[in-house]
Amino acid sequence: MFEQFVERVRSWMDRGPTTEIVKTPRVLTKDEHGIDPALVSWQARKTCEALHRRGYKAYIVGGAVRDLLLGVSPKDFDVATDATPEEVKRAQRRAVIIGRRFRLVHVMFGTEVIECSTFRALEGAGVRKDAAGRVVSDNVFGEMWEDAARRDFTINALYYDPATEELFDYHQGFEDIEARRLRMIGVPEERYREDPVRMMRAVRIAAKLGFRIERATERPIPKMGKLLMNVPSARLVDELLKLFTCGHAVACLKKLREEGLDKAILPVLSVVLSEPDGEKFLMLALERTDERIAVGKKISPSFLFGTLLWPQVVKRWRHNEENRGMGRMAALHAASIEVLDTQTQQLSIQRRFQNDMHDLWMLQGKLERRTGKSAYSVIHHPRYRAAYDFMLLRSMTGHVPVEQVTWWERFAEGDDESRAVLISEAQVEARRTGDAARQGAKRRQDAGADAVPEGGEEKKRRRRRPRRRSRSKRPEGES
Repeated sequence: MFEQFVERVRSWMDRGPTTEIVKTPRVLTKDEHGIDPALVSWQARKTCEALHRRGYKAYIVGGAVRDLLLGVSPKDFDVATDATPEEVKRAQRRAVIIGRRFRLVHVMFGTEVIECSTFRALEGAGVRKDAAGRVVSDNVFGEMWEDAARRDFTINALYYDPATEELFDYHQGFEDIEARRLRMIGVPEERYREDPVRMMRAVRIAAKLGFRIERATERPIPKMGKLLMNVPSARLVDELLKLFTCGHAVACLKKLREEGLDKAILPVLSVVLSEPDGEKFLMLALERTDERIAVGKKISPSFLFGTLLWPQVVKRWRHNEENRGMGRMAALHAASIEVLDTQTQQLSIQRRFQNDMHDLWMLQGKLERRTGKSAYSVIHHPRYRAAYDFMLLRSMTGHVPVEQVTWWERFAEGDDESRAVLISEAQVEARRTGDAARQGAKRRQDAGADAVPEGGEEKKRRRRRPRRRSRSKRPEGES
């Protein structure tokens, strides 16, 4: 009895402090919060103005406000309002209602999209949860204070009115930003159970901003990570892409591993990280990704997934060559298809990304040949630049000679005459290495001629019958 009582008390203490429901926010003026209005996109401002003209409340919310307070230009802007999705659509010139689990409105300004949501209620008949406690449907609308209590972290529950330049803070989010602290609203265990992806989001935000995750918010993550297995793979992949393209991918991955989430998110990720070569290759790729984002370059999801799955492709490639007797390019093609068929079901990778990944992998085999007309076709391939960068990563892990990377760099930049010289040199080298490889293969064949094949039983050699000659072609004198 006493042990049960102690366990119950310990369980209650581990839940962490609850957040009091606050109906009246703290209102900060522009002099108090210091947001630069010049950093607010005109599209977000116009979306709010259109709703204000019709008598609705409308505020910029979420990560955009957090970034504005940190003096960073937000990548995306979200708007929250008391207008229903249908009312939002009528108030905007170009808008479309999306989503089933959460109905949202996308307000479009050319290629720029402002996501507009209606204030969510705390509870209601329209909120449905699955057996694990995950919210699967939520279209019950409520008041602004309820919407604030429903948000995940205090720093994401801030509302900025671009018209008055006032900031509305229900849960001390402004103080948490100043303290560089990430804190969950409500009981962390319950909030993670409602949406397990919040654990990934906590890791990403903390790593990206250099914030410290509050102890009560962080404590349940390792033991609740398995809930991520109940999340649709499409959502996991979407969140993983956000994590890898936030500009702090290396820090995010390290934090994921610290919290033990890598195994729950993607088993293949855990497998890659457990192998020295796989870990080194992936970390180098993420470092380069962070560097590209830092200078404003775009990142291809197919390149990231291609990097993640490449160690598996290499394993199958070798297996197909050594054990199935396939040619080099045929073995690579088969390996690529096998990995894509196996992993894309789990990862829910879009078809166009799958095609790009296949091209990226196949070009690795072509980049290793450097002979004949194929070299010219390679540099004109639309995925050549990505394939070259991929090969460069492979050279940094010691799997491709640096001279090969230099050769392609010179070939891509050279004129017709210099390219012809490079191909001639590559052909001489290929003959030399080919002769050495054939001699090595013959030695291996001679050494293993009497070996028992895999499976334990020696294969019986079939005697070849002499081919019978046609009667019409027998030499004279034979009968």
